Amino acid sequence: MAGPPGPAGPRRDTRGIVDAPGLFARVRFRRREPAPALRPYLEHYWLIDWDLDQPYAAHVVPHPSVNVVFQRFGPGPDSPAFAEVAGVGLELFTQKLAGRGRVCGVQFRPGGFRPFAPGWPVSEWTGRRAPIAEVMPAADADLAAVLGPPDAPEDTRVAALDTYLLGVGPRPDPRAAHAMAVADRIRTDRTIRRVARLAEAEGVSVRSLQRLFAAYVGVGPKWVILRYRVHEALERAESEVDWAELAAELGYSDQAHLVRDFTATVGVPPTAYAGPQAAGPRETGPPAAGRPDVRPPPYSA
Repeated sequence: MAGPPGPAGPRRDTRGIVDAPGLFARVRFRRREPAPALRPYLEHYWLIDWDLDQPYAAHVVPHPSVNVVFQRFGPGPDSPAFAEVAGVGLELFTQKLAGRGRVCGVQFRPGGFRPFAPGWPVSEWTGRRAPIAEVMPAADADLAAVLGPPDAPEDTRVAALDTYLLGVGPRPDPRAAHAMAVADRIRTDRTIRRVARLAEAEGVSVRSLQRLFAAYVGVGPKWVILRYRVHEALERAESEVDWAELAAELGYSDQAHLVRDFTATVGVPPTAYAGPQAAGPRETGPPAAGRPDVRPPPYSA
């Protein structure tokens, strides 16, 4: 049993990316569609290449999604390369980009990762970045095929991602399908504002819904509702907005509540939001042992 049908092509919005124009002016960013058998589980692939004269700090408010990220930092095939699983990020993600680099990322749909790594609840990876070999079978050949030489055609990298993921899974899981459907309902139905109402609409208890999300999404349904609200507020903040009106539209009891959530997530109040210079960097912890002291660009792109 698969989840709800995947989107018709990669999404085109920039939700979650702080100052998307600034980022896109400095990196080559593309989203690509996976193989048909993978689309019920994946949002898209995201590919980033950069060659910068000056460092640039990028900021992202992560989606409630797990990402698998293949990355190389440096000009050639002998430059440091590694792959990791990035669980749902709970805070604003800040990344300093410098020099040259390449990333080939896989963004799973909320609830869609567990069929590829069924041994653990997805909450095991929340807020964490783990070497891919700790979570999924992977070999050096997979890493080399996905990242390719510097002149590797983009289609070749996408095909290598398809080959790798189809070799790993997915394993049929009706509960994953249910989790994906509920998460998609939260994203698309703006009347869903309370977990109790969502549980009632799904015909399950609040506790059952919380257990499902812990096992398959990695965060609770209340967190997902809040994150999608903040994503919409962040996107709307790029232009003039009536914050009191938007607060009511998003289901907040008052404007102050929206302002608190926005500020806690993005780092500045909405009226002061003005792109990456407004959102100061936050530390994301030391690099994991055994990998280069470098960090990838924003996850959940």
